[in-house]
Amino acid sequence: MSKKEILNLKGEKVKEISLKDNIWKIEPNDAVLHNAIILARANSRQGTASTKTRAEVSGGGRKPWRQKGTGNARQGSIRAVQWRGGGIAHGPNPNVNYSKKMNKKERRLALKSALSYKVIDNELIIIDNLSFETNKTKEMINVLNSLNLTNKKVLIVVDILTDNVCLASRNLANIKLVLPEEVNTYDVVNADNILITETALNKLEEVLGNE
Repeated sequence: MSKKEILNLKGEKVKEISLKDNIWKIEPNDAVLHNAIILARANSRQGTASTKTRAEVSGGGRKPWRQKGTGNARQGSIRAVQWRGGGIAHGPNPNVNYSKKMNKKERRLALKSALSYKVIDNELIIIDNLSFETNKTKEMINVLNSLNLTNKKVLIVVDILTDNVCLASRNLANIKLVLPEEVNTYDVVNADNILITETALNKLEEVLGNE
């Protein structure tokens, strides 16, 4: 097992912890990781975009002019796609299902690959605890400054969502606060760093170890 230091909220080393190599130190599978990201983005699509075809727009019940003798190109309706106000050809359809599927083993492998990359790139920060006396945003900003995480996208993983921590982080656009069981591949890849408490790390290892 590889060792990783645990810091306090001031950025000072407190102790070390052993990371499970079968979760945090596997050989990342880029192909499965790529598929998991595509799946996450596809499944987040609302699929509500819609346009009207020439059959759905109003007007155009008769030919605009006779077929021959006018010198103009023949036209069947003023609501054909080449006319202003006409229907849209090959536009988005709200009945299209964009969701994709991935089996459980691939999902788990993708998440472990993403977590392993965070360890390889030294983007995993473990802290002993995350608790605030007040719910002020400056409490979270002070922690980020102490850990050199200012202006970075940070995925914060805690074992319990306390009111003060939730309120202190909700106004920061670059922060996402989740529980161990809510950690997913896309959030891990999308974040510049993972900030996780020691208890949350143990729970995350338990979740991934039991799957």
